[in-house]
Amino acid sequence: MASSIQELDATVQAFYSSGPGEQQKQAQATLNQFKENPDAWLMVDKILQDAQYPQTKFLGLQVLDNVIMTRWKVLPREQCQGIRNFVVQFIIQMSSSDESLRKERALINKLNLVLVSILKQEWPHNWPTFINEIISSCHSSLPICENNMAILRLLSEEVFDFSAEQMTSTKTRQLKQSMCDEFTSIYNLCSEILRTATQPSLIKATLETLLRFLNWIPLGFIFETPPTGISLLETLRSRFLEVPEFRNVTLKCLTEVGGLQTEQQYNEKLIAMFTDTMTTISTVIPLSLDLKATYASSNSRDQEFVQNLALFLTNFFSNHLSIIENLPNPDFLVHGHFYLIRISQIDDREIFKICLEYWTKLVCDLYDEMQQLPITDLNPLVNMNTMSGLSNGGAAHPSQMAGYPLRKNKYGEVLTNLRQVMIEKMVRPEEVLIVENDEGEIVREFVKESDTIQLYKTTRECLVFLTHLDVVDTETIMSDKLSKQVDGSEWSWANCNTLCWAIGSISGAMNEETEKRFLVTVIKDLLGLTEQKRGKDNKAVVASNIMYIVGQYPRFLKAHWKFLKTVVNKLFEFMHETHEGVQDMACDTFIKIANKCKRHFVLTQPGESEPFIDEIVRNMRKITCDLSPQQVHTFYEACGYMISAQGQKTLQERLIGDLMGLPNQAWDAIIQSAHQDPNILQDSETIKVVGNIMKTNVSACSSVGSYFYPQIGKIYLDMLTMYRASSQLIDEAVQRDGNIATKMPKVRGLRTIKKEILKLISTYVDKADDLEMVHERLVPDLLQAVLLDYQNNVPDAREAEVLNVMTTIIKKLQGLMTKDVPGILGAVFECTLDMINKDFSEYPEHRVEFFKLLREINLRCFPALLQLDQRQFKFVIDSCMWASKHDNRLVEGEGLNMCHELVSNMSETDAEISGPFFQNFYTTILQDVFFVLTDSDHKAGFKYQSVLLAQMFYFVGSGKLNNSPIYTSDMAPAGTSNKEFLQNFVGNLLVNAFPNLTPAQIQKFISDLFDQANDINRFKLTLRDFLIQLKEFAGDNAELFIEDRENAAKEAKVQERERAMKVGGLLKPSEIDDDEL
Repeated sequence: MASSIQELDATVQAFYSSGPGEQQKQAQATLNQFKENPDAWLMVDKILQDAQYPQTKFLGLQVLDNVIMTRWKVLPREQCQGIRNFVVQFIIQMSSSDESLRKERALINKLNLVLVSILKQEWPHNWPTFINEIISSCHSSLPICENNMAILRLLSEEVFDFSAEQMTSTKTRQLKQSMCDEFTSIYNLCSEILRTATQPSLIKATLETLLRFLNWIPLGFIFETPPTGISLLETLRSRFLEVPEFRNVTLKCLTEVGGLQTEQQYNEKLIAMFTDTMTTISTVIPLSLDLKATYASSNSRDQEFVQNLALFLTNFFSNHLSIIENLPNPDFLVHGHFYLIRISQIDDREIFKICLEYWTKLVCDLYDEMQQLPITDLNPLVNMNTMSGLSNGGAAHPSQMAGYPLRKNKYGEVLTNLRQVMIEKMVRPEEVLIVENDEGEIVREFVKESDTIQLYKTTRECLVFLTHLDVVDTETIMSDKLSKQVDGSEWSWANCNTLCWAIGSISGAMNEETEKRFLVTVIKDLLGLTEQKRGKDNKAVVASNIMYIVGQYPRFLKAHWKFLKTVVNKLFEFMHETHEGVQDMACDTFIKIANKCKRHFVLTQPGESEPFIDEIVRNMRKITCDLSPQQVHTFYEACGYMISAQGQKTLQERLIGDLMGLPNQAWDAIIQSAHQDPNILQDSETIKVVGNIMKTNVSACSSVGSYFYPQIGKIYLDMLTMYRASSQLIDEAVQRDGNIATKMPKVRGLRTIKKEILKLISTYVDKADDLEMVHERLVPDLLQAVLLDYQNNVPDAREAEVLNVMTTIIKKLQGLMTKDVPGILGAVFECTLDMINKDFSEYPEHRVEFFKLLREINLRCFPALLQLDQRQFKFVIDSCMWASKHDNRLVEGEGLNMCHELVSNMSETDAEISGPFFQNFYTTILQDVFFVLTDSDHKAGFKYQSVLLAQMFYFVGSGKLNNSPIYTSDMAPAGTSNKEFLQNFVGNLLVNAFPNLTPAQIQKFISDLFDQANDINRFKLTLRDFLIQLKEFAGDNAELFIEDRENAAKEAKVQERERAMKVGGLLKPSEIDDDEL
């Protein structure tokens, strides 16, 4: 540790300077040593007073903050009092003048955070007078008052915004209650400042603090007029909203108020706040102003004001729209929404997202009201309810609802403008692969942005609801825009794209008759546009849009065979187009149509002499001659979907034979040549061809499914011979050149052959129906070909796919594989474990697949594990616990889940089997689970850790394991109950690991674990509270709550799908079962 402040200053300066790297490394090591020294905090007062270098003071405060968060409870009271007094005095000293407050702003901010850390430990029980003290000190000077506002703001944020993941639930409740109890005096101080202060920085600090209070203070403080005669709302609006310096934070405050859930008694106050605010806004931003043009040239403060206005309007309307709708004067309602239309037109994605969220809620609510109309025989809305909005639940003609007093009638002009905005702002769907880059070129897109995908989904949803609200208006706007593309008056890549994306996005929202009329025009116009436009880029843009639209309307294509055939033939044309992205998109669209309309390709359609699939397969070489191998594989997969729809077995087998004709010809030729010349596999071109043939088989099998057996049967034995031959060549290369050989192109090609053979078997088994046949005809030869080969290969040449195919077979065949498991484990277990037990990162694929395999064996073939000898069984347990120590979430989850399932299985076996298991392994597993649970690097595994731990405590607490002890003779005296042993064992474990915890805390924790072991949610809460108390868990504990968020997201997804199924067009065609289209 540095012996003087000057020395520490010099070390910090060396670390932050741009000197030699070695010097910085040395300085970093010294500083880490200083921070880890338990007595370093005793120097903090001197550091703050004497250090010359600002970063040294920050280091001192960091050390002090760490002590407060992790060791406060074990420090003597006089030391706590001394730290508290020092921090308070130092803050007062630093903020005693305007100059000091401005100059030392960063340091004071850090000091304020340290004070809040102390408050979280001390207030209210050890420092009940804190609020009175801070309010009294406000009157001593304006700079101190301004900084006190910042402290109150930080305290409010800690207690009400960030507390869940930083403090125990009990502590959070105490602080919230204290804050509410003391709020009157805080409120009076804020009111006094806002009424009388003239210093801008103090007013701004007070407004920012008030902003943090508004979401939790009692409503009376906000809405009721105090004895002074002016309410808080009136003060905000009349005194600060028009002043440029304050209007942003003031509008944020009003936005916070507008978002509050209030009783009816405050409606008049809310109306007055809204109308007065909008009147003031209209003087700052006139409604006639073209915000789209103005925004781009505005300064950042004005741009922020526009964003805050969007938040104010959307927040207020989301919570209190009905009271504005019911005003006698509709102007405020309409003008407020037209402001949002103007703001939505601005070219700023974040602002658009704010508006879009509200627009989607509004149009959804208006649609829901329409759904409540009384249903009559004449009312086509009946279809929406009875047919779940999928079969023919398209939008009703607006004239059918003309006689009803619907809310949507108040928004007629607003909604027409909104349709224009949504079409013009339509976001690129993920199916569109061709984009305009920053240089204005049309190129293939390679990276999908999740933000863009989500934005597309929401924009699409909004447009679907808008279509239901007035399908005629939507169709008119889109048709007008399309005619302007054709006549060239509005032609541009961007305009053509957004319009076509919008047309594709409302698939299913129109009824079939409207959709047919509309689409026929759209596709004809676009096909005409491809002929009309010159230049590869222009043609690529139109082509991508045709492909996107036709891919979105399978219902239309199914009902109009000639159009379907025309479209598919057009896709075949596009497959010869060399502009980047066009061929990819043609293949993607083809597979989408093939999947959704598969039956239509295997039937002989009216006016045709044969099913279309026959023609496609016959002309396959011609159609695919310009495609890359990956695109050809997509083509085969698409044809596979069609063939899977052929119900007659003989016809289906013929089609599979025809489809696989070209690859089989090449395969037979290579096999025949190999019989004559075994060295043929030394040829790089042959290796590449074989790999490609296997990939083609995998693609076709993935879509044909279990019906693919005739093709598998035809090539199976030759394929396994090819596997052995490839493996032998790899071995020879490794023996000749060493491990580096596995990275050479030829060997990598041979490994691809092996991988694809395994992938083909895995794909087929996964889809197979006749499991007995798979077990009898495929499994024995497979095990013979791959297991010994895997075991004998050098680690770098072992294929992780072997483990995957074994996992797939065991998962699918389950008990049929029990007798084969010992042989599988004998071949792959120890040699794979030896590859991955040196560290947590080497061979990542083998690592994941290995633990998946073990888990499936435990789940599907548990009796096989009981046949292992003691050494092998211990290896299995060790593997589980090794997996749980990984920071790879997938591996950690597999290990903990397997352990949980293994313990469950063991608890159900006979006592002579379960007794020795729990006696030998219970405490080992428990120790390891506590190790990862209390290690902050494994927070992400909290869900699995807590489930396993709850199970283990429940088994002991409920007496399920009473038949035999869970400890060995050297761990406790004979006759000790399992529960007593476990209490003592865990107690000692925690006392030794965490000396900062008191024995009483630990005993209470253990007692709660026993009591709550059968209620997983309470059990997790107890664990979280305990972990947050540990010094290892100071900081961000968001990952402890990850399961709650995942469950909420899953539930929301289910509810979202149920809701979407009731609205025609909300589900994309790709998300709907074929039978429902």
